[in-house]
Amino acid sequence: GLLSVIQRLKGSPEQELRIVLLGLDNAGKTTLLKCLASEEVSTITPTQGFNIKSVHSHGFKLNVWDIGGQRSIRPYWKKYLGSTDLLIYVIDSADQKRFEETGQELAELTEEECLTGVPLLVFANKQDLVTAAPAAEIAEGLSLHTYRDREWQIQACSALSGEGVQDGMNWISSQIMNRKK
Repeated sequence: GLLSVIQRLKGSPEQELRIVLLGLDNAGKTTLLKCLASEEVSTITPTQGFNIKSVHSHGFKLNVWDIGGQRSIRPYWKKYLGSTDLLIYVIDSADQKRFEETGQELAELTEEECLTGVPLLVFANKQDLVTAAPAAEIAEGLSLHTYRDREWQIQACSALSGEGVQDGMNWISSQIMNRKK
């Protein structure tokens, strides 16, 4: 199974992958990145520009670009998309007033030529809040079922507690394995 494939790969040189982490401001992108890097998440400030971290997972070195989500920064997202192996899009599940806006941004991103066929992982973040919409409802609202040109997954999570984050990373590793075949 997957575990044996991963164990075989561990003997080979670590493969590097470029992952771009996007989403609206205050969605929890930097918290998620710090969670992935096993860093303290108690004090997070809004990202002005971008953060880059290398995260080791399942025998892979994932170079994750966390790019700020403020409206003034979003036009520059396109400049960071070249050579992207996987797109992670983070949504604040509790901020239902911004679902339409985040859906429009995601739709525009997936139309970018350089992202054609690039797998998409949507983290439905902040599931620890009582006002959070369930991941299935968010997937429906984003019309993810219409994305036919790529593999996609929506994963409920809480970047603060880490709940659901590893499930998303497991999906990423399965995408990597499928591409290697």
